[in-house]
Amino acid sequence: MIFKLKRFFILVFFAQFLFSMNTYAKKKHPTKFLSLYVGIYNDVIMNIPPQEISKGGNWKGLVKLQYNKSKQLLRVYPKKTGVGTVVLKNKNSGKILYELRFDIKKTNLVKVLREIRNLLADIEGISFKVLNNKVIVDGQILLPRDMSRIHSVVKQYGAQASSLVTLSPLAQKKIAQLIERDVNNPEVHVRAVNGKFILEGVVDNQKQKDQAEIIAKAYVPDVVVDEAVADKKVLERKSDIVINLINIRAAAPEGPKKTVQLVVHYVELKKDYSKGFRFQWTPGLSDGTGVSFSSGGNNAGGVVASLTGTISNLIPKLNWAKEHGHARVLQSTSIIAEDGSKGLINSITRNPYQVVTKEGLPSTSFEETGIKASITPQVLGARSDSIKLKLHFSVKALVGITSAGPLTSQREIQTVIVVKSGQSAAVGGLVSNESSTDYNKLPANSSANPILSFYASKSHAKSQSQFVVFVTPRIKSSASSGSGKIKRKFRLKY
Repeated sequence: MIFKLKRFFILVFFAQFLFSMNTYAKKKHPTKFLSLYVGIYNDVIMNIPPQEISKGGNWKGLVKLQYNKSKQLLRVYPKKTGVGTVVLKNKNSGKILYELRFDIKKTNLVKVLREIRNLLADIEGISFKVLNNKVIVDGQILLPRDMSRIHSVVKQYGAQASSLVTLSPLAQKKIAQLIERDVNNPEVHVRAVNGKFILEGVVDNQKQKDQAEIIAKAYVPDVVVDEAVADKKVLERKSDIVINLINIRAAAPEGPKKTVQLVVHYVELKKDYSKGFRFQWTPGLSDGTGVSFSSGGNNAGGVVASLTGTISNLIPKLNWAKEHGHARVLQSTSIIAEDGSKGLINSITRNPYQVVTKEGLPSTSFEETGIKASITPQVLGARSDSIKLKLHFSVKALVGITSAGPLTSQREIQTVIVVKSGQSAAVGGLVSNESSTDYNKLPANSSANPILSFYASKSHAKSQSQFVVFVTPRIKSSASSGSGKIKRKFRLKY
């Protein structure tokens, strides 16, 4: 019985040995492990004699195989990532000749990582990692233009790289500080909240408020679109990047307006010159012949004829005259007006003259002559001594009297000027120059049919006139300023 058991165990052990040896013999074939990258082929030397082979395994869809029998070379083209096996067998006997096990990954990410790091090395605040078969660029940056550069570099590598970089909140705070410094108003402050810049404080006028907003918009960085927003997974609220909450300080009550004294000088200069010469000897004969009839009385009646004649301008006449005339008219007026208010000066004279009405009755009319002036002063600024003047002058003068009435001349000036306080300005002027010369002009009472005519004459007349208006504005502290001089001049005690 014991002998039989020993024999049984010996047979079992021998069977197991034969089975293991058979299995070892079946698996005894070359095996190679390959680490492949998509798009990069790999050549494997088989070291097996030329023979017909067949391909097995789960390689289809992952790689493309090309076998060269003469060179005993197997070229493997990876198509996509994954793990697989290629088993090469003898086509006739089915014996396994070669086994390839491969792991296909993306293109060499280490190389991609190195290139991206070199391109973005000067940007602070970012890091580089290889995760999930990708090169990941992560971190926070200060400048939006750096974000544009990171996007351009990562985009070149397609699916091999991705960016998770965002703008740092410190960048917005730094931009807010730059805006506040450039506005340069201690009462204006800038805050950065959720990508927005809020302007707060108080200014004196609307111009300062608008200026602060313009400066802030100049510093606003470019908008970086998040991928979630681009994919419409997150919807951003649309609002202005710069929110202007600056208030305008209430204006202080206006104080009393300034008083301006306006002194106006009217200067008119006239020059007249006339020179005449005339020699006249034009005797003329007038016919006085006539016939008369008489009868009755103590004398016998009959016809009486008479022949008479009259000689006029028998004596030669010589006339010579030379005249000079000079005239200068100077008028000065002064008025005190409030800043921005119109001041009027009227100095008018009514000149009477006789006229005849439609009914034939005599009547008296008047022709006004004199000066009319309208001046509106405006002080330019609280601390300025320049005064803007709106001027309108009208001067009407009496030239002479005719049968139809007075003969007048009128001059008018309207303009706008700026003059400093205490300085004078020649507002405007009118210069006229008239000249006339007559030769051998017969007088009105000369004979129409002279017996002899010896006549020679020459007359020359020249008239010049110039009219100028000077204005002198002065800013006064009050309307009573300067009244003391007038009181002393006229010896007034009150």
